[in-house]
Amino acid sequence: MGCMPNRLATATSPYLLQHADNPVDWREWGPEAFAEARERDVPVLVSVGYAACHWCHVMAHESFEDPEVGRVLDAGFVAVKVDREERPDVDASLMRAVTAMTGQGGWPMTVFCTPDGEPFHAGTYYPPTPHPRMPSFRQLLDAVGEAWRDRREEVVDQGARVAEALARRPAVGDGAAPPPDAEALGAAVTALLAEEDTVHGGLGGAPKFPPSAVCLWLLRHAATDAPTAADALGLAGRTLTAMARSGTYDQVGGGFARYAVDAAWVVPHFEKMLYDNAQLARAYLHWWRLTGEPTGARVAEETCDWMVSTLGTAEGGLASSLDADTPVEGPTGTHGVEGATYVWTPLQLAEVLGPDDGRGAADLLGVTAEGTFEHGSSTLRLTRDPWADPDDAARWTSVRDRLRAARAQRPQPARDDKVVMAWDGLAVAALAETGALLGRPDLVAAAGRVADLLVAVHRGGDGRWVRTSRDGRAGASRAVLEDLGGLAEGLLALHAVTGDPDRARLAEELCEVVLAEHVDERGDLADVAASADDAVLDRLGRHTDPTDGAAPSGTSAAAGALLGVAALTGSDRLRAAADRALAPAAELVRAAPRFAGWAMAVAEAALDGPREVAVLGPDGDAATDALHRAALAGTAPGLVVSRGEPGATVPAVLADRGLVGGRPAAYVCRGHVCDVPTTDPAALAVALGSRPPAH
Repeated sequence: MGCMPNRLATATSPYLLQHADNPVDWREWGPEAFAEARERDVPVLVSVGYAACHWCHVMAHESFEDPEVGRVLDAGFVAVKVDREERPDVDASLMRAVTAMTGQGGWPMTVFCTPDGEPFHAGTYYPPTPHPRMPSFRQLLDAVGEAWRDRREEVVDQGARVAEALARRPAVGDGAAPPPDAEALGAAVTALLAEEDTVHGGLGGAPKFPPSAVCLWLLRHAATDAPTAADALGLAGRTLTAMARSGTYDQVGGGFARYAVDAAWVVPHFEKMLYDNAQLARAYLHWWRLTGEPTGARVAEETCDWMVSTLGTAEGGLASSLDADTPVEGPTGTHGVEGATYVWTPLQLAEVLGPDDGRGAADLLGVTAEGTFEHGSSTLRLTRDPWADPDDAARWTSVRDRLRAARAQRPQPARDDKVVMAWDGLAVAALAETGALLGRPDLVAAAGRVADLLVAVHRGGDGRWVRTSRDGRAGASRAVLEDLGGLAEGLLALHAVTGDPDRARLAEELCEVVLAEHVDERGDLADVAASADDAVLDRLGRHTDPTDGAAPSGTSAAAGALLGVAALTGSDRLRAAADRALAPAAELVRAAPRFAGWAMAVAEAALDGPREVAVLGPDGDAATDALHRAALAGTAPGLVVSRGEPGATVPAVLADRGLVGGRPAAYVCRGHVCDVPTTDPAALAVALGSRPPAH
């Protein structure tokens, strides 16, 4: 465009940097932007999006790259760009305003505020030309500017009413109430069965999202003796099978797309997010651990390999996402084309594979002459299980390798290479467990590198944790509950696998930060410290939504961490905090269990004890290793594993325990009540619900 870089040129967020050359004088969110608006007596436009968002790119190209739009914005507004992944606190507050005013929300998000930060008009995507039910973005700017000049009192009153409504504390339950109980969890299984798509698999219709956390909970519930356990296993298995064969799973390169635009899982929205893949890798692994289903092991391993190879950063972390669009050269220059990297025609398959294998691949992968996507191209999905027959499996492996090599020569989607503490923490758990259970020490090592980066870069010299980093440089945004809980979850899994006491010690430290900085005046968990100097968010209210969406909510992530660390340390204080953190989810479990997946998983673990397992024995000893493997293979919903040498005192679950008869031993406890220690891996497996080994 030939424009000078604007103020976003020094941002750490790749999404903000995508707008650094817009002919718009963008600011980052902060008190300076609102102070300037007060000084100039103009409203604030807040535009919220993220780097992998297709329609964010569309609106940017159509409107924010238009010099005339830039002129109008700069003359009449203070324009603020927000990366929702970097500032989830801002995104959550403004999304509440959008849904309150319009009945729906999404990204890109477009919010007009007074200089005091009070939203008075809001929406999502606006086109460059008017539609029958939607003005153009330029028309919107003109209308808002006119209202600000000519009907100021009305605009300010509207903003004040919205801000007052947003500041009211949502009724999410009494913090003194109990967490979800066994009856509520059983009823949730029945409710979810009623939402199952019995034709295509999954929950609900189009668009269809992977119910990642729900599957993790269903598998925990399936390992109990509840009357609904078999139903939970059936629902989880059908859903995971459908997704593994679908167009949302990258059959060639691994990794899951964000969602399917159709009910049959054929056409994905092609962005790939770390948080989806981290949770799904763990869900598929736990499915295999519970049932021995080979699809579970295969998809877990492929997804972990994809995360490391495609999202791995030079500093050892994992990037947050791949874009939905692929940059393609056209007559008018480079533009983003959704899915261009991934889709195929029968002719393209034949060119890469030859006519015979091309026809076979088209039949296996649902590639048709008419196409299942756009312009005669098709997404790839498995129309049958190629691993059911050894000869078929060998052919498919060869075909997949050749397609992968050919696809690598195509233009590739852009990567948002910022590291998000919460999501990398979830990935640490998936990599560590998959590596340990599937004999992949390289994945355990990758989990360790990710954890090391988070500790080295995301914890500042003042001890404060930050949410994001890029190129080894910490961002400015403080960590939120989701971040603290997500990293602690990963560290607990990494400690279980490696026995490293420093991982357990740091998980405990993170829980102490949660209780020191994220408890509000009512004693409930809230992101009260995410941006302590932000008067605008104070005006709108700092509320923490207990809803589990694409990733665990802050409250349920923190509850899981508090529960796990309480099991390792014996802390009744942390256990009580975990129960209180789960209480707001009780009503959500009853009313909308689809949106309480991780809260239900944590509640299931709490009902199971949790089940604390301490393995004591010399490091590198074969008998110790055998007990440790049996412990990690356990399917008990509340499984919390620690390993150490005799005499270890960190974590506390290892203290005052040692060898039995001179042999390595495992100690299993639930709720301060312990079984007799065992030196027999088979007996330990029985105690923890492990699947019998194959013969």
